[in-house]
Amino acid sequence: MSTPTATDLLPRLSDAAAGAVREGGDGDAVDGMPCRWVVSPADTPGVSAVLRVAHDEGLAVVVRGGGTKLGWGSPPERLDVILDTTRLDGLVDHAAGDLIAVVGAGRRLDDLQADLGAASQWFAVDPARRGTLGGLVATADGGPSRLLYGPVRDLVIGATMVRADGVVAKSGGKVVKNVAGYDLGKLLTGSLGTLGVITEVAVRLHPVAPAHRYVTVPVVSTRHAHALVQGVIHSHLVATACELDQPADGAATLAIRLDGIRPGVEARTAGALELLGAGAEASDDPPAWWGTEPGAPGDVRLKLTHEIASVTALLDIVAEASDRASVPVDVRGSVAVGTVTAALRAAHHQHDRAAVADLVDHLRAACSRSVGASGAGGTGGSVVVRDADPETKARLDVWGPVPALDLMRRVKHQLDPTRVLAPGRFVGGI
Repeated sequence: MSTPTATDLLPRLSDAAAGAVREGGDGDAVDGMPCRWVVSPADTPGVSAVLRVAHDEGLAVVVRGGGTKLGWGSPPERLDVILDTTRLDGLVDHAAGDLIAVVGAGRRLDDLQADLGAASQWFAVDPARRGTLGGLVATADGGPSRLLYGPVRDLVIGATMVRADGVVAKSGGKVVKNVAGYDLGKLLTGSLGTLGVITEVAVRLHPVAPAHRYVTVPVVSTRHAHALVQGVIHSHLVATACELDQPADGAATLAIRLDGIRPGVEARTAGALELLGAGAEASDDPPAWWGTEPGAPGDVRLKLTHEIASVTALLDIVAEASDRASVPVDVRGSVAVGTVTAALRAAHHQHDRAAVADLVDHLRAACSRSVGASGAGGTGGSVVVRDADPETKARLDVWGPVPALDLMRRVKHQLDPTRVLAPGRFVGGI
């Protein structure tokens, strides 16, 4: 049997996507790898039809929503089709009384928040972003409010997905306590599109608080940062978020957000000012850096996880690694939930990528050691490369050591045995 040519495949993809197919262009590469075609199906049956063609013909498919996190993960081993989800952008259902919404995976997050805001509700991931809901689930990229509302996977209560062979599967539903069947929504969260294509997501919503305040305080040392974070966590403030910003060449700042009814927020703000001590200030507006990643375009960005009691160790390890490699590192993130982002400044690392690889290895070795409540030693955490140019990625293990890798590989084989979906993008070459 002859191998299908581009001339043979293009009409089939066009039929599957109801004509919404084009050749890949310069802006359609994934980590430097170009694609042959971009298809944009308008509904779940269209996605299913596209994947049936890809499965039958051995085409590699990478899913793209807003494209804001397309550089995360490892480069794909091969790439034929980008499946663009932005036409799957409907607000399928909004059960305001039940605090539930069913949303197309391609709906932009800022549009979704505007929809929900009309009912004084929101999807508790902040701030509003240019990315899509499906992309948010696929990357598990939460925001500062994770401290109070939990990670993205806790907000997903159901999903419709299409398997690599085109079979449509659903789990969960429009109720919070729905345990029937496999929890595909949580399985797909953070999988970078390697297990299935998300077409709809059922999410848990929350009321918009009528009042909010931000309290910021300068941080004078790593031990001071640890003491402040522990004070917030173990207080009665019930902070919505607790964020640290530590530029490589400037003073560090800790900021918390307090939400609720106005009298309660005012009382808790007074308590926060007293708790955080000298230099603490309250404002109706967040700091300029709130909810954004550190660094600038071109910087290598790392996601660092750590034990909450290890803030001192984490910041000391980053400072040591930065000095060792002579690469300035900016740190920002949700220290009260154990996740921060470190940005390695491009002007210093692009001419010495070996130093960046050494810095990442040093961070991993130091962070992997367990730590007690004293804050000595490592952080008991992990280091994942999020953003980096292709040359730098080629020198790095993007993911680092991963527990339960054999189990992950078995799940991948069960759902995508022919490796149609984003081959090589996820941990261990999955």
